[in-house]
Amino acid sequence: MTEENNTPKNKWSRIFRKKWFFPAVYLTIAALLLSLVVWYQNLGNQMNEAQDEEIAEDYTPVQHDREAQPVVDQQEVIQMPVENKDQAEIVTKYYDYDADQEEQEEALVVFNDRYYPSTGIDIASADGETFDVQASLSGTVTKVEEDPLLGNVVTLTHENDVTTHYASLGEVEVSADDEVEQGDFLGTAGQNVFGKDNGIHVHFEIRKDGQDVNPEQFFNQSVSALDEALVEDTKAEDSGAESDEQTESDANQEEDTESEDQASDKESESGESENPSSEEESESGESDESADNDDESMDESDSTNNDEPSDSETNNQ
Repeated sequence: MTEENNTPKNKWSRIFRKKWFFPAVYLTIAALLLSLVVWYQNLGNQMNEAQDEEIAEDYTPVQHDREAQPVVDQQEVIQMPVENKDQAEIVTKYYDYDADQEEQEEALVVFNDRYYPSTGIDIASADGETFDVQASLSGTVTKVEEDPLLGNVVTLTHENDVTTHYASLGEVEVSADDEVEQGDFLGTAGQNVFGKDNGIHVHFEIRKDGQDVNPEQFFNQSVSALDEALVEDTKAEDSGAESDEQTESDANQEEDTESEDQASDKESESGESENPSSEEESESGESDESADNDDESMDESDSTNNDEPSDSETNNQ
């Protein structure tokens, strides 16, 4: 009986003594724990999905009166105000004060035997015929007038304080307060008195904050390029003003230094001129003193001669 009771214990003890027993137990426990974790995560995901579905079913979109606006507003690119750009040519350029002499001569307008700097560009067709004039940018027509020198003039106002001017028009197809899009037909090229040498053409100007700019430099560029150029021009003017002020201050300092040097030279010259007179006075004083001394010595000798008895008187005694 004792041997039969000890047999199971011996079997378990033999199993415990195996090298693989405890690692197998650890792996089994780890597998169970990992299974529990995975099951718990899946249960949480299923609950979240169920909640999201309930929220989606109950959601009702809020209606707004305003239309959706794009996050980034795409700015327009400044275009030449003609439809056929290949046939267009610039016959008068914008007068740039920083350009060389040859370019400045090409930007002068002769009227009544006088030269005027061009504040824009004159565009003509290669065949000399009339052509359609289009809006360079989208905007509002603020002025339509007939000028005795410039001909028919149309002015458009755009965003960012930008205005465009179209002069020397033949026919005008827009009116004041009209809203136009980029590329819309404004009129046809014509002639005017001020630029009669260019024949049929359109005079085009771009102004930013009331200041005219060179249209050629900004064709095929966004409107924001005008802001950057204006800032650079302002910085350049400020730096030029500072340099002029520094030059003036340096010139004033040099003038003050020269005046001080001249004053010191005059003082030294006057001092030298005064020294000879003082020397002459000292010499004259010394001569006077020597003369006085000579007179005193002569007086003393005379008195001595008078006090001594003569030889005749001595003999009489």
